[in-house]
Amino acid sequence: MALGKLGKRTEKGSEKGSDESTEKGAEKGAGKESTAAAATAKRGRSSMSVAALRSRVGTLVWTVFVLLALVLAVGALLIAIDANRDNGLVSFVLDLADGVDLGVFSRENGIREFDGSNAETKNALFNWGLGAVAYLVVGRLLERVIKP
Repeated sequence: MALGKLGKRTEKGSEKGSDESTEKGAEKGAGKESTAAAATAKRGRSSMSVAALRSRVGTLVWTVFVLLALVLAVGALLIAIDANRDNGLVSFVLDLADGVDLGVFSRENGIREFDGSNAETKNALFNWGLGAVAYLVVGRLLERVIKP
């Protein structure tokens, strides 16, 4: 007879059997824990991918709205500096800005119409500038809603 782990007298054979059964039970418990950890990791990966997707979509939306605001701002600048409208790039940017303004921020019939000298420049700067700011505000709000 020998003293066991808890100080109780046990037979050597029964002590060995008891240790083996304890190890087997621990292995079974570890198997359950590893299965649970794998399931949690799998769920974590899928939720991470959803979070990553939402983050990328939010960034994409923000980028698109910044580009739209940039088109309006460059268009207003080209009007203000009286750029050559026969130039292909200038006419492309102005046509694109006319399409991006959605009619609400139009140079001809926008939120505010100026009269008198330099009315076209004032209309472009005010209406397209306001449109650019609106695109930036809406883009940022949408990005905040989409991102996790």
